[in-house]
Amino acid sequence: MPISSVEEPASKTRIHAVYMQLRRDILHGKLAPGARLPVEHLKTGYGVGAGTIREALSLLVADALVTPEGQRGFWVAPVSDDDLIDITNTRMQLESAALRQAIRLGDDSWEAAIVAAFHRLGLVEDAAGRPLEGRLDEWELRNQDFHDALIAACPSRWLKHFRNILYHQHERYRRLSLSHGAADRDVRGEHQAILSAVLRRDETQAAELIEQHIAATRDTLFRVGLADRKPDRPGDAQVQGNHDAKPKSISRKRKHSK
Repeated sequence: MPISSVEEPASKTRIHAVYMQLRRDILHGKLAPGARLPVEHLKTGYGVGAGTIREALSLLVADALVTPEGQRGFWVAPVSDDDLIDITNTRMQLESAALRQAIRLGDDSWEAAIVAAFHRLGLVEDAAGRPLEGRLDEWELRNQDFHDALIAACPSRWLKHFRNILYHQHERYRRLSLSHGAADRDVRGEHQAILSAVLRRDETQAAELIEQHIAATRDTLFRVGLADRKPDRPGDAQVQGNHDAKPKSISRKRKHSK
């Protein structure tokens, strides 16, 4: 077997591993919104070559978590009121449409999968639906499983594809909301209400509830005004100097978008 054919899968595996670590560090706020991402610094911190870092950053550009600036390098994509509103509005439209279709077409197996996903989610959260201590990543995966199960019977591949992109874009804001401003939310109650409406096959109420559930993250962040906060504890490393920072705040200005 030629050497190149052995090296190529290994290289792809290494790129994927660095991509996943960078993605996690962005979502956790260790690489702050607006932070510059100098390749020379990152290759030392992640223990790989510059080419691997650039390939991983290119994948994150495709995810819209990193923005390129011509020959000037890469930055963590900023968070903003307008971005949050746009993501929220579009996700509300797509997810409620997919849920309506799923309710019309879903069978008993679809219902059972939703109930099972809801149960698994409950095992890693408190009574109000917040992640148990140290289990935020696991909660995020199980939360996605529940939302995916709700729309699994929707027949539109493209509707589910674009909704999935927005779900992941919403994740940074969702983590901010859970970490700093969700104390007054009953997330599990919201999920329970959605589940009950779905099992009754009440597509109108289910669609309204899923939209309210998605909008609650936006409303929470506007209420608490999260300027300069990050999801993880203070002191996490950032690849950022003040002179490299781009604007990055979620202000207190009120915008209604439902």
